[in-house]
Amino acid sequence: MSARTTRTRLLAATTVALAALALSACDNGKGVRSEGPSESSSAASGSSARQSAPAADGGTTAKPAGTSTGTGGSAGGSHAKESGSNGGSTGGSAGKNGTGSKTGSTGQAGTRNVACDGSTTKTTATAVSRPLNHLLLTVTNTGTRNCDLTGYPIARFAEAQSVPPVAEETHPQAVVTLAPGESGYAGVLLSAADGSGANGYTAKTLEIGFDKGRSATPALPAKGVYIDDKLTVTYWQQDLDGALAY
Repeated sequence: MSARTTRTRLLAATTVALAALALSACDNGKGVRSEGPSESSSAASGSSARQSAPAADGGTTAKPAGTSTGTGGSAGGSHAKESGSNGGSTGGSAGKNGTGSKTGSTGQAGTRNVACDGSTTKTTATAVSRPLNHLLLTVTNTGTRNCDLTGYPIARFAEAQSVPPVAEETHPQAVVTLAPGESGYAGVLLSAADGSGANGYTAKTLEIGFDKGRSATPALPAKGVYIDDKLTVTYWQQDLDGALAY
């Protein structure tokens, strides 16, 4: 055999041995795998994960959004502060110069007068011929300022245990106000004109009570007045005709 042929066979044997060794190194019994691409893929995946993670967690991508939101919040806070300031100023102004002030002024101007009573008035009781069996009560303001004559006379004749009822149909449309020297009136139906009343008697004293304050004791005619269970009074009236219309 020639030397050339021997070298060729040795080269071939070496090549086969190296190929077998390479296959043995790459094959672990679970198939062929490539280490290089796997590492490259893992590195790429890791890089991708690092880049995408901040976006998911509100990192690099979320930061500009957060900055924008923060700016908006700041602007909103500024507007809220301005609005609050304006609202407070307007409210304070309204409270000081608006309805509250007008209400107070109206309330003061609309305050009712003092009530008429026996201490600032003079009360008289006069028997009248028409209508029959009627008594006219007159209250004159003897004070120095207006007074309101409200309600109706609380009339107590003699030793009566109760006071007569009021005729509701005589309720005035407005409060009777008496200026100094002016008079208000009320009528008293003493007894039934047709004699239909019962439990009649003659009273010689009378006390008139007011809604507030002191009462009055006007004098009755010397012979007194005859009263029965038809006894009724009217509300206080501004004029005499209204008092004797019932």
